[in-house]
Amino acid sequence: MKQSIFRNRTYMLLLVAGIFAIVGFSMFLTTTSWYIINVLNSPGVLGIALITATVPRLILITFGGVLADKYKKTTIMFGTNLVQALVLFCIYWLVASDTMTLALLFVTVGVFGMLDAFLGPASSSLIPKVVEKSQLQQANAYFQGVDQISFIIGPILAGVIMETSDIATSYLAATMLVLLSAVVVFPPFIKEGPVERNGDQSTLEDLREGIAYMKSSRFLLIGILVLITLNFFVFGGLQIAMPLLVDLLGGTPINLSFMEVSLGVGMVIGTVVMSFVKVKRKGFTSLMGLVASLISLIIFSLAANLTILTAILFLIGFSIAFVFVPFFTAAQENTENRIMGRVMSIIFLAMNGFDPIAYGVVSALSSAGMDIQLILFAAGVIGMAIAVGVWLKGKAFVRAYE
Repeated sequence: MKQSIFRNRTYMLLLVAGIFAIVGFSMFLTTTSWYIINVLNSPGVLGIALITATVPRLILITFGGVLADKYKKTTIMFGTNLVQALVLFCIYWLVASDTMTLALLFVTVGVFGMLDAFLGPASSSLIPKVVEKSQLQQANAYFQGVDQISFIIGPILAGVIMETSDIATSYLAATMLVLLSAVVVFPPFIKEGPVERNGDQSTLEDLREGIAYMKSSRFLLIGILVLITLNFFVFGGLQIAMPLLVDLLGGTPINLSFMEVSLGVGMVIGTVVMSFVKVKRKGFTSLMGLVASLISLIIFSLAANLTILTAILFLIGFSIAFVFVPFFTAAQENTENRIMGRVMSIIFLAMNGFDPIAYGVVSALSSAGMDIQLILFAAGVIGMAIAVGVWLKGKAFVRAYE
């Protein structure tokens, strides 16, 4: 009889480490957004701050994938969390001492994002090493679900701490949580198998091998397009829109927390469904999840009430879960462990590479006076056109694993 995934000690430690890290990270994002808009009084640079957090990660993420294939993934995760905790403490100290400036914030946020380039490929490529292949969908669903629960807890904690104490305390709490993640993922606690060496290939040769592998799979290429569409037209715009809409409609940090929580709850419930339902048509399921999220975004762009907007965010989150889990599972099921880190890093790069552009475009259009909800409506319509194109032209993706 197959062992329950909840009895897998290594996998459960990864889940716990993920909870601490993501709660801390989501607190950092919520606190930083509110700090820029309401303390530094610079809402127009929110998009620039998010770009600063994203671009260094994108530049280094493929290198992070190469490292994940060459060295112990737990060692990479431990070191990354430890240094991220140090960066967060520096942000706390600068804010608490009232010496934080936009320039310093951009530098620290950029370093934090750069470190994340090593964490993502290592953690995502470790899952196939510690669970059975038949349990990958369930493992990914639980992992995504725990991440989203953490994203729910993070904004709530940040909102409550900022309202009852101050912004500096919120940063300090985030620091402690990321430090706890490093403790849980301390390499001696995790039983990771040996690294499958790739000979004496250079980093560039390793990277070329990963790219060549991706190019050989039409499923992976089209799946990347689906993820780019989701993150550029849906998720990227929402990251800018939520704090702007809360401020525009006279909300408070708690309202921003509620909106982020609603999005997270939708993702959690979606991943719970995915953990129980065995999906065979993974490409079709991912595409339908994209269509549902785009329809919800268009409806979101037509609403003008914080309560209604918060409810619609739940539907968007629910739909997003049906995009990520099937595609990630299919990619892991059909990729060799020796190249898993590089493949996952390239997927992350393609998935998030357009985020900075989305942040910049949405911020620029909003600063130019364009209504934020009109921007979201246009994004939903364009994204839907791409989804229809994938349905008509991407049969290799839609019919995959039927």
